[in-house]
Amino acid sequence: MKPKYISTAKLNHAEWLDFRRQGIGGSDVAAILGMSPWRSPYSVWAEKTGRLPIDDTGNEFTHWGTIMEPILAKEFEQVSGKKVYRQNKTFYRPDHEFLRANIDRDIAGEPGFLEIKTAMEYKSSEWADDNIPIAYQLQVQHYMYVLNRPYVYFAYLVGGHSFGWKKVERDQKAIDTFEPRLIDWWSKHVLHDEEPDIDGDKATTATLKALYPDEDGEVIELGHDINQLLRNREELSASVKSTSKLIDEIANRVRQEMKDASAAETEEFRITNHKNKRGSRVLRINKKKED
Repeated sequence: MKPKYISTAKLNHAEWLDFRRQGIGGSDVAAILGMSPWRSPYSVWAEKTGRLPIDDTGNEFTHWGTIMEPILAKEFEQVSGKKVYRQNKTFYRPDHEFLRANIDRDIAGEPGFLEIKTAMEYKSSEWADDNIPIAYQLQVQHYMYVLNRPYVYFAYLVGGHSFGWKKVERDQKAIDTFEPRLIDWWSKHVLHDEEPDIDGDKATTATLKALYPDEDGEVIELGHDINQLLRNREELSASVKSTSKLIDEIANRVRQEMKDASAAETEEFRITNHKNKRGSRVLRINKKKED
């Protein structure tokens, strides 16, 4: 199915944010499916229904990602021999206009497109070999569904110095699995305004605090179901404290065995105990990768 599009070139910032609110974009997909490290289904619901403004303030990582985007697009052209160009458009499905795609760059003369990402050094394993973070996998599969495209290229920079690029093929089986869930979610939680289930995600916590920032001094009675939840919480808290103490005990046993050693190994684990910038030794335990 050929996508339709709306030009975004002349939209001001407020219009662009309002337009984003009216559909599911690539960055929403993992969040709606409960697979995003940054957002939750509940936080997306609060934004899409207008209960909270869309958070577009970003942080230093997204700031530098935006600055690096044209540079990485040029680098991709250099190493791949392909030519890329901007599409100042939002594409959408004619049968479900709320399913939308905003791609970073299109590629001249072929049906693929380009997505550009930056990552911190500690995230390097997520990009090693054939790996791609799941949130980005879902993002581009959603884009391929909306655009009816067969593949995408990723250009990425890890740690500010390690550039790479990969081709990702369309995964129709995955698309057939998650796109109906997105359609159902939009109908249930946005069109019919049904509040999503509460989860323990930090994004949900932040959303609830933003929705209810004040107090009115009233004392209310909560039901038996909440009382049972609080009993469960009390039991879980005791269990967590006990488990945490046991974890610390095991770590201390390792410290005792290592003494002044900088590193150690077992048949399954590698351990380091180096000084940090403050001069305090930090114990790190990692399982060895299987050959």
